Amino acid sequence: MGIADKMWDGITRVIKLDGKVERLADTVIEQQKRIEDLTGRIIRLEARLDTYVEIAQTRGKRLEDRT
Repeated sequence: MGIADKMWDGITRVIKLDGKVERLADTVIEQQKRIEDLTGRIIRLEARLDTYVEIAQTRGKRLEDRT
């Protein structure tokens, strides 16, 4: 294999690798968006849980006060 063939092979590999890197970058961006969405959903669930716990504690105290 001559030098020109080796160079051409190297350039071809770099071009293929560039395409793979671009696809990987797109996948990473998509996954980051999913993670951010899930994080927001978890925060909302935690807030609801805290509210429900406070309501339950308040109701429990009211029931204890009545006895």
